[in-house]
Amino acid sequence: MSRETRPELQRFLEAYPDTRHFDVFLNDLNTVERGKRLDLAGIETAYRSGMLLPGSMFALDVLGHTVEATGLGFDDGDADRPCRPIPGTLVPVPWQGAHAAQVQVTMHEPDGRAFYGDPRHVLADVLQRTLALGLTPVVAIEYEFYFVDLERVDSGLPQPPRGPLTGRREYRTQINAMADLNEYSAVLAQISRDCHAQGVPATSALPEYGPGQYEVNLQHQSDALAACDQALRFKRIVKSVARAQGLDATFLPKPYRDMAGSGLHIHLSLLDGDGRNVFTCDDPATHVPLRHAVGGLLDSMADGMAICAPGPNSYRRFRSEAYVPLTPSWSINNRGSAVRIPVSDSANRRIEYRQAGADANPCLVLAWMLAGIHHGLTARVEPPPPLRGNAYAQPAGEPLPTHWATAIERFAGSAFAREYLGERFQRLFSTVKRAELADFSSYVTPLECAWYLGPL
Repeated sequence: MSRETRPELQRFLEAYPDTRHFDVFLNDLNTVERGKRLDLAGIETAYRSGMLLPGSMFALDVLGHTVEATGLGFDDGDADRPCRPIPGTLVPVPWQGAHAAQVQVTMHEPDGRAFYGDPRHVLADVLQRTLALGLTPVVAIEYEFYFVDLERVDSGLPQPPRGPLTGRREYRTQINAMADLNEYSAVLAQISRDCHAQGVPATSALPEYGPGQYEVNLQHQSDALAACDQALRFKRIVKSVARAQGLDATFLPKPYRDMAGSGLHIHLSLLDGDGRNVFTCDDPATHVPLRHAVGGLLDSMADGMAICAPGPNSYRRFRSEAYVPLTPSWSINNRGSAVRIPVSDSANRRIEYRQAGADANPCLVLAWMLAGIHHGLTARVEPPPPLRGNAYAQPAGEPLPTHWATAIERFAGSAFAREYLGERFQRLFSTVKRAELADFSSYVTPLECAWYLGPL
């Protein structure tokens, strides 16, 4: 074991002596958990020399098929690479009982170098560029998600679950309704307890617009990598607890055509070497560092659409007056814009990035956000004036690419993506997404038959 991780495993086994198995996993490009279940001997080996997984873990489409065009399948011999535990992620798994634990890992090359396809390493590289400016990001992540019924309707689409207290299916929308919060208080309370057990700093929960839709906020912190580790643990907690309570939970951005979508919003400020917030100001519209950071985010936003909206359902969120950005715009306290400066006192001034859907990989979204801010600060990019009033009723620059194929090609050809995320990762992500798009587009749907089969 390394000097860094040996004490962590020893301390954990002393605190949880009944532990018998360990779920060891990483999250792929689509945040699907991939890994193994190890016994005590296996976890000791993982801490000592790593757990082997093939590099093709990051060449998998959302169905788990290896995209051979990435070169990480047969061309690479489906070669194994060591995956090493991330310090601070060894935690109990309450929903599996007293014998279970889990730990997150990152993939490396056999010589110890970071594996280029692992999104956590991509984030670490971009983060290092921010730190090199003498700036430390403080990050808070918000997730929106739906509870849905385990049983689908005849067409295979989801439906709202029966309320645990009333037994009724709700189809209404009631933002911040306390009755809805009470309806799911038991499952939300269990999620909160399991978050505490796994070191996930969930601070608040609120009912969103859709039936069974909730938002949970994670506490801000100055370790950007840990913030994303916790966000990925949070998704696992929500899905596992919901299933244990007879529900499903989904981070699909748009499970219902006529209901609100689910987003992944990131709040971010920057601390200088003395621990002061460089965005501190009374007027965000005139504060130079904040303006340049916003300018960089807007300048890079269209190129990163495929990162923030990685699947076909992602683009169903992007509708007028749906609290989802359609243009690279910014505002002060206006949820219709892509970048919002929330209400706060001057010392707690921050940026909220509202482009991403709940299906996006938080490591990649945060990497893209930090890249945009780095670009804005170093190139002194000036943003347009902040939006006022209805963001959907005024021009605010070139529309964002809100079609999956367009977004993929925009990312694939982006010089910005190549500079900040690396050419190999850019090619890997684009290749996987092109393959998903081709496969998805080959299916004939009931809707197109209903619309076109008869008239044509």
